[in-house]
Amino acid sequence: MPSREEAKSVVRRLHALSGSPEIVRKAAARELARWDPLDTNELLHHILLLARGGWEPATCVLGSVVAALGLEAASLPYADSMRRMAEVQSLTSVADLFETGPAQKEFDEGAAARADAKAFSQSLGHVKQQARLTRDPDVLARLTAVSDPSVVRNALLNPRLTEPLVVRMAARRPARPEPLVEIWKATRWSSRHAVRRALAFNPYLPPEVGVKIVPLLNANDLAELAGDASVHPSLREQAARLLSKG
Repeated sequence: MPSREEAKSVVRRLHALSGSPEIVRKAAARELARWDPLDTNELLHHILLLARGGWEPATCVLGSVVAALGLEAASLPYADSMRRMAEVQSLTSVADLFETGPAQKEFDEGAAARADAKAFSQSLGHVKQQARLTRDPDVLARLTAVSDPSVVRNALLNPRLTEPLVVRMAARRPARPEPLVEIWKATRWSSRHAVRRALAFNPYLPPEVGVKIVPLLNANDLAELAGDASVHPSLREQAARLLSKG
C-alpha cells in the first residue's frame, strides 16, 4: 500500500508540471494507473487528507486528480470497481468520488429542446459558430442559456465570456445536465471557486460530477452544502463527512 510519503511524492511530481490543467489531469491519470486498484484508493485517500489538511501542493493538484477519475476513466484500470473496493477498504471519502445516479432534479429533454427552438430559428451549425465567435455580449448571454451541449461547449471557448456569466450558466435552473457537465469539463472555468460552487449547489447537476467538486470547496461552502435540502443527498452527506474530518 502506498504510504503518505509516497503520496506526497506523487503530488510533488504533479505540482511541478507546467502547462494546462488538462496536462496535469492526464498526468494524474497516469500516476493513478501505475498502481493496482486497492493501492490507487489508498493513494487517493492520502491525497484527499493532505489537501484537507491544507498542504498547498495537494490543494493545487486535487482538482486535476479527481477530474481524472471522470474524464480519464478509460485509461484507469479497474475504474468501474474502485468504488466497491473503496467501500470494502472503509475508505468512505474515496468511495464518495464514484457516486452515480440521476440528479436531484431533472428538466425534461423535450421541453428544453422546444425552448431552444423557440429562442433560435437558425441552424444548429450557425448557432454554434455564433456562440464561439460573437462579440455582442447580449447575444452571448442569450446563447449561454441554450440547453444544447454543443452550443454551450462553443460558448465556453468564446474569449469574451466572463466569469459572472459562467457562474450564471452553472447556477441556471431548470437545466439539462449536459450543459452543466460541459462547464465542468471546461477547466478554464471549472477551476474557479465561484463556478465550482454554483455547479455543486445546482440540483440539476449529475451527482457523479458533483462528488468530484465537493472536495474542492472550502469549509464554509461545505457547511452550507451539508444543510441544503435542495441538493443531491450524496453531496450533502459527502460535505458533512469532509467537515467532520477537517
